[in-house]
Amino acid sequence: MMGTRELHERLPPAMREAVDDFGHHLARVDNRSAETVRGYLGDVISLLDHAADTGVTTLAELDIVLLRGWLAARMRQGAARTSQARRAAAARAFTAWALRTGRTTSDPGAHLVSPKAHRPLPTVLRADQAAALVESEPGESDPETLRDRAVLEMLYATGVRVSELCGLNQADLDEARRVVRVFGKGAKERAVPYGLPAQKALDDYRRLARPQLTTATSGDALFLGIKGGRLQQTVVRRIVDAAARAAGLPHTSPHDLRHSAATHLLDGGADLRAVQDLLGHSSLSSTQIYTHVSTERLRAAFKQAHPRA
Repeated sequence: MMGTRELHERLPPAMREAVDDFGHHLARVDNRSAETVRGYLGDVISLLDHAADTGVTTLAELDIVLLRGWLAARMRQGAARTSQARRAAAARAFTAWALRTGRTTSDPGAHLVSPKAHRPLPTVLRADQAAALVESEPGESDPETLRDRAVLEMLYATGVRVSELCGLNQADLDEARRVVRVFGKGAKERAVPYGLPAQKALDDYRRLARPQLTTATSGDALFLGIKGGRLQQTVVRRIVDAAARAAGLPHTSPHDLRHSAATHLLDGGADLRAVQDLLGHSSLSSTQIYTHVSTERLRAAFKQAHPRA
């Protein structure tokens, strides 16, 4: 089976140029992440390769029948519903862009309905488990231990994505109000509060550990790696997993801490809109999955504890 690069190279010239321009638009205009751009371009190249195999050589010839045929072919190959939903989203984005830029006179993707992706409930720790995890670091004061403790506290206190945490600068902290400025998807800015335990961990890290990790290339990055550069996401994932194992918990990711923070806020009575703002979700539907988690936890507690359950 040919890879994406090979498929791209064998596309008709006009289609190949359109794919390249679309990728530039996603990255520079829409500010999509590198991962999203890579995924969308792979899907669009697959679509256009399918179109070329049927004799279509220009974007103007794309129609809803061809789009549906492409998705059906992927389904026959055993594609998961989540993958199909992503492919349909990529196709819709591409055909809408093609119409806006005058490459086509119609938008066939607007009529494309994707299979609804199954969304499993996220993994959520109990409040006591989350506390055990963030407090699992030994009571030592070496630079890495102090940094890791601050990382864990901030992940759970704020519910930020791992990419957002790694992108934080010292200037983003408003210590007087205990608020951090976060730049999320699409470079959208939001202010997220954090509590006293996180503030204490940050104080210890910045006062005792960060100066020892700092090098000439550190800049204003808040969290630093052992060589002085900005802390990498892979390292943060290792920190969280190691803390979970130390606390006797199953494998836990930074995103599981984000899920846990959101669910515990709702369990504690926080407003759904407030949680949406805190997490940086563009759509309330993304936040509503945590209400399902809370409901499931309530049902489980009811079945276990109520005499007439």
